[in-house]
Amino acid sequence: MLGFPILSLMLAVPLVAAFICLLVNAQMARTVALAATLANFVLGVVLWCQFDVGGAQWQFQESKELFSGFAWKLGIDGIALLLIMLSVFLMPICILASQGIEKRVGEYMAAFLVMETLMIGVFAAQDLFLFYIFFEAGLIPMYLIIGVWGGAERIYASYKFFLYTLLGSVLMLIAMIWMVQEAGTTDIPALMAYDFPVDAQQWLWLAFFASFAVKMPMWPVHTWLPDAHVQAPTAGSVILAGVLLKMGGYGFIRFSLPMFPQASADFVWLVYWLSMIAVVVTSLIALVQHDMKKLIAYSSVAHMAIVTVGLFAFNTQGLEGAMIVMLSHGLVSGALFLCVGVIYDRLHTREIERYGGLSINMPKYALFFMLFTMASIGLPATGGFVGEFLALAGIYQQSSLVAFVAATGIILGAGYMLYLYRRICFGDHKNADAAAMPDLNLREWAMLAPIAAAVLWMGVYPETFLAPMRGDIRYVETRLAAAKPTGDAQLTAGKPAARQDHAQHGGAH
Repeated sequence: MLGFPILSLMLAVPLVAAFICLLVNAQMARTVALAATLANFVLGVVLWCQFDVGGAQWQFQESKELFSGFAWKLGIDGIALLLIMLSVFLMPICILASQGIEKRVGEYMAAFLVMETLMIGVFAAQDLFLFYIFFEAGLIPMYLIIGVWGGAERIYASYKFFLYTLLGSVLMLIAMIWMVQEAGTTDIPALMAYDFPVDAQQWLWLAFFASFAVKMPMWPVHTWLPDAHVQAPTAGSVILAGVLLKMGGYGFIRFSLPMFPQASADFVWLVYWLSMIAVVVTSLIALVQHDMKKLIAYSSVAHMAIVTVGLFAFNTQGLEGAMIVMLSHGLVSGALFLCVGVIYDRLHTREIERYGGLSINMPKYALFFMLFTMASIGLPATGGFVGEFLALAGIYQQSSLVAFVAATGIILGAGYMLYLYRRICFGDHKNADAAAMPDLNLREWAMLAPIAAAVLWMGVYPETFLAPMRGDIRYVETRLAAAKPTGDAQLTAGKPAARQDHAQHGGAH
């Protein structure tokens, strides 16, 4: 193990850099922000290299009692490791994507750096109230990023984003206070192993669900997301889609499932129905969008619905698939928003109708855009395929109906993504402005190439991403085992099971 507190250092680096950004000029602020995010990425790589796969569940633990009932407790497992890596990987790319920002550059960079600190804090916190502080404080920089540097309707979008996410979290705080009094500890690993009374679990589960469902975002509390994406600057959309939506999924796998297994089984029908509606409805809405960002925002809701059915499949494939979909979606949707940003910087419109024939004058751009479109659909050899295949295989064991409806989302996804790609990259040029746009420059290459490499790596060799979290997934599954609901796709004690039993023991007679 490392001889220094690496997690505290990863929280401190962007925080110190944010303070410096407020004091220096615009160009210097950009340099400081890029240097700090790259330094944190290097620390993230060190963290990954030093992580003992198959070793102790919780590693790099730090603990310092600050005052009674509240401790500075940090530590990660494989699930947190991968989400921290996603955060530190996307952050330098966001800073590169923000070179076009001219207004209050220092404050803008500071907001992003504070955001990075809070995102890492959410995944590394091991004290319940410390987690809550990081989880909620993440609202503030994002609210400012949308509200100050966003589009024409930015004030409306930022208020909506803030109020939606805050409302659910108040209920979660009340539930947390009750849990601490009941269990006598604020330590998250201890709470994950604690058996809460079954009648209380349902209320606790609903309180946490109110917060995580909005963050995910699940239908019908998803309506803040398209508005926030459309109004946010490009880098804001990347971090919103890439990391902030994953906090809801992380909440489910860290709190709802292991802490309230019985309630998770009782409410599984609710999650399935909301997810099935989300997959179909938001995919159909995406088909008729005229704004590129809105289309990708609705596709995010559909992809997150596949995550929720995977998480509540109560088996290894479902949980692993949900995690891989989260990581893959973080990269792919972030990259798609960057692709929108690239052409928005040139033509200053997101209307799909204004583009067309970009494969003629921007062939390199069209190639990257095609790769990310295919990854979004879930083409084999991309991360999207691995995650969706595992999630659907997992849910099929639990409910063939849910698996069928979730699979239609992939077909509809191919419909709206390929329709978008055809209108933007093929056909004749709609106007002379689009025909005159130059291809990718060096900075845009630096933004898109690393994500393209990661998406292909995840699709070709997913074991790199599955290995660190395998033990943690197994732990969640053992917590759920006793409460696992009977699915319609499982063989029950009857003739089929008897026949299967006979086949197994046939050779013994």
